[in-house]
Amino acid sequence: MTRVLPRPFRVLITVKTYPRPSRQYEELVCMAGVEPTLGFVRLYPISFRRLPYEQQYRKYQWIEVTAIKNASDPRPDSYRPRADTIRAVGKPLPAGDWAERKDVVLPFASESLEQIQHARREGGPSLGLFKPEAVSDFDWEATHRDWTPPQRARLSQGKLFAEDLTPLEKIPYDFRYRFRCNAPGCRTHHIGISDWEVGRLYLRMREQYAESTALEKVRDKFLTQLCGPTVDTYFFVGTSRIPYETWIILGVFYPPRQDQVPLPIADS
Repeated sequence: MTRVLPRPFRVLITVKTYPRPSRQYEELVCMAGVEPTLGFVRLYPISFRRLPYEQQYRKYQWIEVTAIKNASDPRPDSYRPRADTIRAVGKPLPAGDWAERKDVVLPFASESLEQIQHARREGGPSLGLFKPEAVSDFDWEATHRDWTPPQRARLSQGKLFAEDLTPLEKIPYDFRYRFRCNAPGCRTHHIGISDWEVGRLYLRMREQYAESTALEKVRDKFLTQLCGPTVDTYFFVGTSRIPYETWIILGVFYPPRQDQVPLPIADS
């Protein structure tokens, strides 16, 4: 058997999912971004909140990392990073200047979710970016309000070995977009979004408002602003690990239309 050696990557981080409990790693985050020669790559698993401060990076920041193809994950764009090699390079790309972000990201955009899904069925990437033709709604479904006992046990296992983290809060809702693609026969899609920013915004709004108002604040941000008439909205998408072919929106890319002023950006 040919040994597959780790290789150095230079990746512009574009999406970061909300952390989830892990049987092996306490809690995990899935990161994805653009590698200029390969396109979109997934870096997983990463215990992001356990990284030393100097290794923690933000969205739209270049990082250098050594990684190897993840042998336990058949998705072709999944790589297992060596956490001790992660290095942030420079500062994040400026929040008010979308030109450089577009130069890196948009060359890898597809025409529709259908095109991305078709390529995946043919053995292609499990990550992609596309511009929906119309976004009609952003809604949510209530889930369990707390972690299950096994999940709580996983989150507490790191306390035996390292300084305690701020407890990871459970987001008691699954947030979803409803949209239509510019593809023949597309009627509508209704799929979840796992972006860290959705969870953070919900928790922040819940501290200030009643829960129903907090949910509407999240909807206003992710529908009215990020999918509004002043921006060109794109969705980063990928498949969940189990089952592999469940498609999820990983993040929103929303450069201003050419005649509009850029929206403020909250990158983390």
